Amino acid sequence: MVAFTAAQIPGVEWRTYPASLAGSLYPQGIPIYPEKLLEDVIREKRVDLAVFSYSDVSHQEVMEKASRAMVAGANFMLLGPSFTFLEARKPVIAVTASRTGAGKSTVTRYVMRVLKEENVNAVVIRHPMPYGVLERQVVQRFEKYEDLDRYECTIEEREEYEPHLEAGNVVYAGVDYAKVLEEAEREADVIVWDGGNNDFPFIRPTIWIMVLDAHRPGQELTHYPSIVNLMNADLFIINKADTSPPANIDAIKSVIMNHNPDAAIMTAGTRVAGEGLEKLSGLKVVALEDGPSVTHGGMSWGIAYMSAMKAGAEIVDPRPFAVGSIAEAYKSYPHIGKVVPALGYTSGQVRDLEETLLRVKCDAIVSGTPTDITRIVKVDKPVYRVRYELDDFGQTLLRDILDRYGLIKD
Repeated sequence: MVAFTAAQIPGVEWRTYPASLAGSLYPQGIPIYPEKLLEDVIREKRVDLAVFSYSDVSHQEVMEKASRAMVAGANFMLLGPSFTFLEARKPVIAVTASRTGAGKSTVTRYVMRVLKEENVNAVVIRHPMPYGVLERQVVQRFEKYEDLDRYECTIEEREEYEPHLEAGNVVYAGVDYAKVLEEAEREADVIVWDGGNNDFPFIRPTIWIMVLDAHRPGQELTHYPSIVNLMNADLFIINKADTSPPANIDAIKSVIMNHNPDAAIMTAGTRVAGEGLEKLSGLKVVALEDGPSVTHGGMSWGIAYMSAMKAGAEIVDPRPFAVGSIAEAYKSYPHIGKVVPALGYTSGQVRDLEETLLRVKCDAIVSGTPTDITRIVKVDKPVYRVRYELDDFGQTLLRDILDRYGLIKD
């Protein structure tokens, strides 16, 4: 291993993966370069093999990167789950997805809620997210809000962890997932893997769940490695079915039947709750959305925009007011609509987000990010939070599957 290249997550490039985590073969650590320098790195370091190791990228883009690597002189490889799975001693329920923003987090919380109702002792292991000092984040355990500050969590991490903490769930994350798994297994009888992007799980699942986005039919076939999830899942949850045309749901079911006809299928919706949204009628508002969903997740808008429109508010276009890294995000992801992506991977991004929200000329902020943004940025407008959970439409399919696999105790 001579180098990593970084994409999707800002602020990672030009750092060094620490020697204390890389092992004895790397006393100086492993350098991290911007992916745009891929060809230079391959040629200068005489690289033999380039391994693609991230997710939610179109198949077209994956093969373009493969071609770049090969033209520069390296072979190109994709690693499959059989070669990357960790083996657990406890049952594992893995929640994966077709695309970023499909609704994995609400499904993971739903799974945890069902397990708790059945008196099953479970904890969550979250797909890795640490962006800070990695040596201090080898194994992370989140149980209280103070833990978010202790680990210096970014906005993106808080978006994932805060709703779990509100629900009373313990969450593990970190860098060394063999150690993360070991610690989690000491505490729980069942592990729930909360996936990232549309990646496949790091731990071999007992039950593999895939969440599909009814707003984006067909994309389960277009973005790597979604098809890996599609062909392995035991249970499909078609999410956002309550706000999607029936034709979208039928199209997704057809894809499932073509690729994995023996799996179970469940449709689900979204229970939206927001205090004071009735006050927004006629007001000018800015919609603040979950960052990853509207950037590399490919969504133009999210729950904040939809809720503000439903409340009769006038959506202000924030793009002319954006500064710094927020303005750069609009250039890098031109599909983003009249919403602000809640980006905060670095302290600089947090400052840019704060300044952008201060500059927007509006009466209020409607926040669809799962974190309480007022804990992180100071704004001069009232913030109306929109919260959302999975609506199972009264179905018992998940409980039936848990029972079939022996995860519910009599």
